[in-house]
Amino acid sequence: MNAKDDLDPLLKAGLGHFWFMTLHPFEDGNGRTARAVADLLLARADGSPQRFYSMNAQILKERRKYYDVLERSQRGDLDVTAWLSWFLACLQRAVAASEEMLASVLRKHSFWQAHARTVLNPRQVNVLTRLLDGFEGNLSSGKYAKLAKTSQDTAARDLTDLVTKKVLKKGKAGGRSTHYVLA
Repeated sequence: MNAKDDLDPLLKAGLGHFWFMTLHPFEDGNGRTARAVADLLLARADGSPQRFYSMNAQILKERRKYYDVLERSQRGDLDVTAWLSWFLACLQRAVAASEEMLASVLRKHSFWQAHARTVLNPRQVNVLTRLLDGFEGNLSSGKYAKLAKTSQDTAARDLTDLVTKKVLKKGKAGGRSTHYVLA
C-alpha cells in the first residue's frame, strides 16, 4: 500500500480493499476497515484530505452487488478484473451521486439568495423548501393546502402572492389542471 510504484492509485485503492477483505484478519469489522483502507487510498489518489464523494456510502447502497462480485472474485483463480471493474464503476457512481447532491445544494442556495429580500410567510417557506427538495408531481392549490396545512382560500392567496413576487409561475396547463412551478 505504501510502496512508491507505478500502479494507478485508483487501482491500488480497489486492490487494497479487495486484499483486506480476502485476508479477513479480524473476527468482526473487516468490511468497515476495508472501506476505510479504500477511502485512505482514494484520498491519497486525490491528493487532498477533503473529498466530496463517499465510496463507503456508495458501497453500502450497492451492498448486494458488492458482496456478489467480491465473492466471485475471491473464488477460483483470484482474477480481480471483475472486482476492479466493479470498484471503479462504483467509484464513478459515487462521484456522480456527489455531483448531483452538490448541484442540488447549489441550486437551493442560489434560489434562496435570489429571494433573500422577498418577504415570505412560514407556509410559503415550507412549501418552497419541499419544492426545492424534489417534490413529486405538480403543485396545485389543493396540494399546497395539504402541504401547508391550511384552507383552500389561504392556499390560493399564498400562491397568488408567490406568483406576484415572481417566486412561482403558473404551469402551461390551465383550468382544473392549473399548477405552479418555480419561476
